[in-house]
Amino acid sequence: MTATFLRKIAVMLVLGISFFSIPSCTENVIGTEKIIIEVQPFYDIDSAKVNYVYRELRKIYPQVILKDKIPLPKSAYNNGRGRYRADSIIYQLQRTSTHNHIIVGLTSKDISTSKNNVRDWGVMGLGLCPGNACVVSDFRLSKKELLMQLFKVSIHEIGHTQGLQHCSVKTCFMRDAEGRNPTNDEVDFCPTCKAILVNKGFNFSTQ
Repeated sequence: MTATFLRKIAVMLVLGISFFSIPSCTENVIGTEKIIIEVQPFYDIDSAKVNYVYRELRKIYPQVILKDKIPLPKSAYNNGRGRYRADSIIYQLQRTSTHNHIIVGLTSKDISTSKNNVRDWGVMGLGLCPGNACVVSDFRLSKKELLMQLFKVSIHEIGHTQGLQHCSVKTCFMRDAEGRNPTNDEVDFCPTCKAILVNKGFNFSTQ
């Protein structure tokens, strides 16, 4: 892995089940141009889940592309726990990213990262903050509310790629999971987080 990538990983925030952040920014992370969001599913995730996330993202952002499924990188697999390293997946996604694009990887496999003294901490999602790639898994989500939770974790990680840090508002999509799965309590971005995303081209008028 490159030194630049490792530096970015160092400032990511674990969702405790997962989320990494640094202070918010109001500049687009890829210059002044509007970004394009690429939804990148892996082979293991059901297409209905992928299509749901894609449709929901299209409601709030005009430039979303749904890509064909690809295999998870073999180099990311942790034999001991049967998990995939989220940071390794992000590294591979980042390598395929083109100018002005961010990639959202979607999988149903268990993913993990390192947190504090725990080498293999299971997470729901992980993203560069700011950056051009993130990955989300439905493995730890509630089966009853899976689709909505999958979207909420996805938009949380996308928020991190845009420089948003965790939010103290408990109903905001950018709240800190604090080792749990609080997605059912989240209803929207708070006004502060939403204003930053609107400045980057997100549209919430239909929500």
